[in-house]
Amino acid sequence: MDDYRLIADRVAADITDGRLRPGQQLPTQRAFARSRGIAASTAGRVYRELARRGLTVGEVGRGTFVRAGRSTEDGRIALAEPTSAPVDLELNYPVTPGQAELLAGGLAPLLRPDALGDALRPVGAAGTDAARLAFAGLLSAGSWQAEPADLLFAGNGRQAAAGALSALVPPGQRLGVEALTYPVVKAVAQRLGVRLVPLAVDEDGLLPEAVAAAHRAAPLRAVYVQPRLQNPLGASMPPARLAALAEELRRLDLPVVEDAVWSFLRPDLTPLAALAPERTVLVDSLSKRLAPGLTSGFALTPGALREQVAGALRSGGWTPNGFALEAAVRWIGDGTLAATEAAKRADAADRQALAREVLAGQRVRADPCSYYLWWELPGAWRAEAFVAAAARAGISITPAAAFAVDPRRSPAAVRVGLASPTLPVLARALGTLARIATAGAGGAGGRATRAADS
Repeated sequence: MDDYRLIADRVAADITDGRLRPGQQLPTQRAFARSRGIAASTAGRVYRELARRGLTVGEVGRGTFVRAGRSTEDGRIALAEPTSAPVDLELNYPVTPGQAELLAGGLAPLLRPDALGDALRPVGAAGTDAARLAFAGLLSAGSWQAEPADLLFAGNGRQAAAGALSALVPPGQRLGVEALTYPVVKAVAQRLGVRLVPLAVDEDGLLPEAVAAAHRAAPLRAVYVQPRLQNPLGASMPPARLAALAEELRRLDLPVVEDAVWSFLRPDLTPLAALAPERTVLVDSLSKRLAPGLTSGFALTPGALREQVAGALRSGGWTPNGFALEAAVRWIGDGTLAATEAAKRADAADRQALAREVLAGQRVRADPCSYYLWWELPGAWRAEAFVAAAARAGISITPAAAFAVDPRRSPAAVRVGLASPTLPVLARALGTLARIATAGAGGAGGRATRAADS
């Protein structure tokens, strides 16, 4: 093992054992090199190794800090498991009152032996005729109609995205993504051996000229983008930006994966797939629309890419669960899904209104229809220190580093999920976070106030 890894192991042990605490700043690389009697270049490799393991994060112009998030055994930050904190503003699966009772009604006919026997048969990536018809109607928006023949299915949305990326981007090749992007895509790209290229965004979303510039620097094989309710920033592309992006992708002859998992909250917005159908694989799932425990992922795939994506889903073991698919068809057909979506749109709007009231005066960005917000922290607050202070108050939130493609370009910001707690608990938690932010805004950046009620 290289010497720099041995040194990284010792620092990692200090973090694991608590001698280095979440949010604590590490020495500069030059000072670290002097203290260890090693070359500056070796210190740089140590710091890069710690960042690769998910143990530290660099904040531009501020330094390197111990990460506040939870690490998995292989060093990556786990963002998809429930937190043990009393108030979870990290995991973001919305559930509305009466949802379970509503879903139960659609499942009842499936429990007859004849229907259950059919639902338990294996299903391939193409799904069933009934599923393709039902899900095409689900995706259609305004005058644009999705073609049932273009639908492919996976076990969940992550698998649908993984299948699309695996089909479009060979190992070692470049995938353009928003500079702050969905963390699971970062993990999928790592497993596939795909190199992520961060692309600049502004308040309207991905910049088409950023795609062109990255492609000129070295060819991209595809682009992954979230045009509607981008996670974590919450931005949705206005029509002019969406049209410009579609035109740029067509000019560059680039395929694109459009992630539409939150699009049900903004059914008024046109998907990118409607403007560039010949090159867009639109991926979505029912996990946010309904519930994560019994979900289906799907990918609207143009004919020229269909066999590639279907092959990737089959080889990855990502084909759908027949029972979940049949349940979804029934929930779509009997109006259960539409009613649940409507309830969640109203719920998200209520939670955003509450957040705007409690966090008035803070630098918060959010779509009024979204279940999350992006908070640019005040004063001298660092993201990791703020996350650690929130954790001490019994509240879990997600630091910007979890979304940053380039760990050296992580802003002093956090994402706050609004979906999990009840409204009264959410109000108290947001109030606690506001007090923490105000208390540390003058420069300490690490003091916590009293714990949130739960």
